[in-house]
Amino acid sequence: MTKPHVAVLYGGWSAEREVSLASGTACADALESRGYRVTRVDVGRDIALRLAELKPDVALNVTHGRPGEDGTLAGILEVMQIPYSHSGVMASALCMDKAMAKKVMAAAGVPVPGGLIVPRREAAREHLLPRPYVIKPNTDGSSLGVFIVTKDHEHPPQELHSTEWTLGDSVLVEPFIAGKELTCAVMGDRALGVIEITFAGTFYDYEAKYAPGGSKHLIPAPLKPNIYSEVQRLSLAAHQALGCKGVSRADFRYDDTPGGTGQLVCLEVNTQPGMTGTSLVPDMAAHEGVSFAELVEWMVLDASLDR
Repeated sequence: MTKPHVAVLYGGWSAEREVSLASGTACADALESRGYRVTRVDVGRDIALRLAELKPDVALNVTHGRPGEDGTLAGILEVMQIPYSHSGVMASALCMDKAMAKKVMAAAGVPVPGGLIVPRREAAREHLLPRPYVIKPNTDGSSLGVFIVTKDHEHPPQELHSTEWTLGDSVLVEPFIAGKELTCAVMGDRALGVIEITFAGTFYDYEAKYAPGGSKHLIPAPLKPNIYSEVQRLSLAAHQALGCKGVSRADFRYDDTPGGTGQLVCLEVNTQPGMTGTSLVPDMAAHEGVSFAELVEWMVLDASLDR
């Protein structure tokens, strides 16, 4: 049986472009190793014309940030009737808006951090929450533009005033949750293993995520069995509540510090999780006995117009 022609969509113009290029290259290489005909497409504003010319059988969307992760690219693919991987228009747009996604998750019984959403310059004027707290863009990923404000910071981060700021005018201001950084992926209708991420810095920033040796992935995460299974349950619950498809990844903080709260909260759900050499989902799949090439092939075969 002839395998489908796959357009691997990557790159784009968001702040996460370089990560997306690495993810797309790895996925394209993996599909070619499995015998697929692959066309690598660096997503530009002419993407509809490119797709009309290529006429692929299926699109593997690994474009992080806009336009690949906010539902825009999914909408183009829907109109062109090209089956595509990952979540549809509504789920993609919803998960890209962290504040709205938190409301949906909370309504579904998934615990989320408190906090508020404000214009970035308002967050720069005064401390809006007791320190320590976190400020992060409402609609960007890869830990870009994230600040941990501690008691040592007399003022909020003044970078939020900068005219060179490109990460949106709305930011989330949330309490800082001490303890472990945890993550769990959902593949179809099942949760994979839970990873604890350890790193040298204050938080899991861009360098820790993507620099070789920047972090360590402990799988299975060294947790009590009830906490481990609860992370898996909540990951699946969030995936379903938000309407995600294919592969997603939920990120958590768990306060297991001495005298801590024991709080477990879901920070966000990623509909286009990274597929680079240092990414988390490939590690989770490998723990389940699924190779990287098998994972990528599964995403292609899972692609469907029935959304």
